[in-house]
Amino acid sequence: MNLVTGLLVLVFFNGYFTEGSRPDVVTIGSILTFDSMIGKVGKIALEAAVEDVNSDPTVLDGTQLKLTIHDSNFSGFLSIMEALQFMENESVALIGPESSVVAHMISHVVTELQVPLLSFTATDPTLSSLEYPFFIRTTPSDLFQMAAIADIIDYYEWRQIVAIYIDDDHGRNGVTSLADQLAHKRSKITEKSPIKPDATRDEIQDVLLQIEIMESRVIVVHTYADSGMDILEIAQNLGMVNSGYVWIATDWLSTAIDISSPLPAKSIAAMQGVITLRSYIKDSELKRNFVTKWENSTKLGLSTYSMYAYDTIWLIARALDDFFNQGGNISFSKLPEMGRFLNLDSLSVFNGGQMFLENILRIKMNGTTGPIEFTSDKNLVFPAFEVINVIGTGYRRVGYWSNSSRLSISPPENIPTQSNSSVSLNSVIWPGETLKKPRGWVFPQNGKQLKIGVPNRASFKEFVEEMKGTDIYTGFCIDVFTSAVNLLPYAVPYKFYPYGDGHKNPSNTDLVSLIKAGRFDAAVGDIAIITSRTQMADFTQPFIESGLVVVAPVRRLNSGTWAFLKPFNRKLWCITVIFFLVVGAVVWILEHRKNDEFRGTPKQQVVTTLWFSFSTLFFSHRQNMMSNLARIVLLLWLFVVLIISSSYTANLTSILTVQKLSSPIEGISSLISSKDRIGYQESSFIKSYLVKELGILESRLVPLNLPEDYEKALNDGPEKGGVIAIVDERPYIELFLSTRCQFSIVGQEFTKNGWGFAFPRDSDLAVDISTSILKLSENGELQRIHDKWLIRSACSSQGSKFSVDRLELKSFKGLFLICGSACFLALFVYLVLIIHQYTRHKPDPSESTGRSLRSRRLQSFISFVDEKDESVSNTPRSKKRVKRASSLRSNGDDVAVNGYRNAQEESSSDTPKWSLHGG
Repeated sequence: MNLVTGLLVLVFFNGYFTEGSRPDVVTIGSILTFDSMIGKVGKIALEAAVEDVNSDPTVLDGTQLKLTIHDSNFSGFLSIMEALQFMENESVALIGPESSVVAHMISHVVTELQVPLLSFTATDPTLSSLEYPFFIRTTPSDLFQMAAIADIIDYYEWRQIVAIYIDDDHGRNGVTSLADQLAHKRSKITEKSPIKPDATRDEIQDVLLQIEIMESRVIVVHTYADSGMDILEIAQNLGMVNSGYVWIATDWLSTAIDISSPLPAKSIAAMQGVITLRSYIKDSELKRNFVTKWENSTKLGLSTYSMYAYDTIWLIARALDDFFNQGGNISFSKLPEMGRFLNLDSLSVFNGGQMFLENILRIKMNGTTGPIEFTSDKNLVFPAFEVINVIGTGYRRVGYWSNSSRLSISPPENIPTQSNSSVSLNSVIWPGETLKKPRGWVFPQNGKQLKIGVPNRASFKEFVEEMKGTDIYTGFCIDVFTSAVNLLPYAVPYKFYPYGDGHKNPSNTDLVSLIKAGRFDAAVGDIAIITSRTQMADFTQPFIESGLVVVAPVRRLNSGTWAFLKPFNRKLWCITVIFFLVVGAVVWILEHRKNDEFRGTPKQQVVTTLWFSFSTLFFSHRQNMMSNLARIVLLLWLFVVLIISSSYTANLTSILTVQKLSSPIEGISSLISSKDRIGYQESSFIKSYLVKELGILESRLVPLNLPEDYEKALNDGPEKGGVIAIVDERPYIELFLSTRCQFSIVGQEFTKNGWGFAFPRDSDLAVDISTSILKLSENGELQRIHDKWLIRSACSSQGSKFSVDRLELKSFKGLFLICGSACFLALFVYLVLIIHQYTRHKPDPSESTGRSLRSRRLQSFISFVDEKDESVSNTPRSKKRVKRASSLRSNGDDVAVNGYRNAQEESSSDTPKWSLHGG
């Protein structure tokens, strides 16, 4: 018990002394540039925050913060010296500097001395690397700002960007981040234009003059506020802030507008239509209170950096409170080994620096800028920006960007997640006071032209043709390419170069291979996309469907004397006739015992059955069905007859009214099986395909060049040295047939491919041209170009059908199967019922044995089946029919019946007489 009491007392006094170990004052250092815009507002915000923290006893429990601010006077060397001086004064944290360049250098010092370095202005993304463990950024990194700019560029579909930046760590690393973000959007920085940190206006002008002659008109400026305003003013003097240009500035411009308003008139004129970003801060009570206090304390405008500076002090205060609560002490240790270098032995290491750093990174609090929390890579968790369009003496907000919702016209907190398909911005007034989105590029005065190879065709020049005496090309493929290029969001200077001698068609495969060899930058023409070519180059989206077809001479078919037999093929006719007979026989069997209309002499019954079965074809049968089984069979059969007769009528009408064409070749299958010669277009891939893929002998293939050669070879035929058919791609054949009605395509298209434009492997231009082709297809322009070059109306018979489309048995197999099954089941049920009736009233066979017994039983059963069943009729038979039946039985005409009756008479007297009623 005494031991437990002693431990409790020890814990109590330990906590008491720990709490009592809080110092009265904790020193914090800050390095700012007092003459800079951010330095001015940052100094005010930091001092206001220290005052608020010290006036709130609940924050540090009586400990006061002491803030010492040194002026770096725009000097990196002074900033480093002042940082070292703070370390001599045993500061637990250092705030600043403004510049990312100086932050890189000071970060090495604070890492060695274990002192956290917090900056609300150094936005270089590389400062978050593992190399600087004691650096903490309390403002969004440029990584997110560049992601926002990349999304804006992608939203407006620009692909080529010019970047102007200050050539230091801040500028270079920011532009590198922008390039990485643009790469994900298939855009790129085509020109990086660095400016010296202390560049003169003349040097800035020289840089802008170089940009002016480039094709891209989308310019991103990532600098500091002072140099950024100089860039815009000089660009405005050069006429570069006019219609057609796009200027996007990082948040330096919004900072200048917020702090220095009203700006000079020349600055306002230079920034009209510019898009810039500003950190988005959600409205809150803390923010409103800070704004009120700010407006009462200074005439400087309020910048988001002011609020980040204010929150940085509170962040340090909260972390210090946690640090003390965990038993942390403010103590420093000397590093004697540093005394060898410039008397640095006065520097001290913060013993609790690592613990204090961890407390800072674990903080979760609400500040004037909203929720403050750090990710594992030491970035703020909720980076967000406003997208601002500078107009007149102010600006208008056109949207928002956040890391989760991307671009939107709604504040980020209202849309926690958002798909790219719903990205949107409000309208922008661009430079030149226009609402029309700039194209973003112009044709450069000295830009590099793409060398584009074009097949110099000898035939089918509607696709590609060189105008004689010029370097101008026309045709379907050329129009599609130029229309697609005009839709690109950047300039593509190019020049066509012919490939081929113009006397025979060149090989498109060889043309594509020259792209891989580096002779051409692209190939445009009637180039089919096939496997061997895709291994050498990248192709665009197909702009026309293609495939191999067979064309052959055709002749007209007359209706003929026996045209009425053509709707059905031979097998269908046979099966149909057989089923007429089978159904008639089944109905006779089912009705014979019950229905007088199916009784009589054998001749009468045969005639009746045949008449009944074939009269169902016209639904003119008059016999009434007495058996339910017969009714079911007849119902199904009439349905079959209805379908067959309707199909026959429709097909016969088509045969007699539609012009039919016939050809000895029915398609590629019959062409392969024949031994006749086949034509193909010279220098095309078709020869290789027919030989290697279809196994056709090369000796059978005849190369043809001109449409006139096609026509002559087909007219001559194989007997006169011509060809039986020609295999070629559909676009050529359709153009060939447009004025030659004596030929036509036979069979189906037996390959599927398309034509596309070829570019080097991994070409971004191939992807962009594909997108343009899709747009041409969607807006109808592609079809208009097709109709302009390829539609011919001289021959209107191409819609005629080939041969006779005879109906086959397989089309009605299901119907016949159902009907046949119904007949079989009806007979089976009928047989079961008859056997059951017969076995109940059969004669006693005890007096007969052996073969005689079986013969008598068979005779007896046949007689029973043939006998009229009187029990099914409720109406008395006509006297005429009774008399006829009686006469037949008395005269012995019905041998089977008499035989049955004789068997009855010979049976024992104890056996009852047979009753027609089944008694």
